[in-house]
Amino acid sequence: MKNQLHYFLLCMALFLVSCDDSKDDSIQSITPEQMQDVLLEENIQILDVRTPEEFIENFIYKSQNICVTQDDFKEKVKRLDKNKPVYLYCKSGMRSDKAAKILKEMGFKEIYTMKGGIDLWKKKGFELDKS
Repeated sequence: MKNQLHYFLLCMALFLVSCDDSKDDSIQSITPEQMQDVLLEENIQILDVRTPEEFIENFIYKSQNICVTQDDFKEKVKRLDKNKPVYLYCKSGMRSDKAAKILKEMGFKEIYTMKGGIDLWKKKGFELDKS
């Protein structure tokens, strides 16, 4: 009886894990170090999804600002290539996660969010540009 209970619990655990649809291979988390490596690539799509006011203060080289909290976010990201990787960051990671979900719904194939946002980028000592 005890073995049957263990077997049942194991089966239930496997079932619950297999039903977990929160894992999404099209949205991946990267570190600031990995983002630094991305900057060496040509023709990349890096989005700073913070407000324009935050972007003016400082931003990561090669990034463009499309604020996820503005009403025209979806309209603006339509100009991006859905088949090319898109790299996202914000202040701490919350807004870039929100933006990633929107991009996935819009059919973007490969989406990366930078863990810790620009706060962690600065803490690691990486360079920032200013307007």
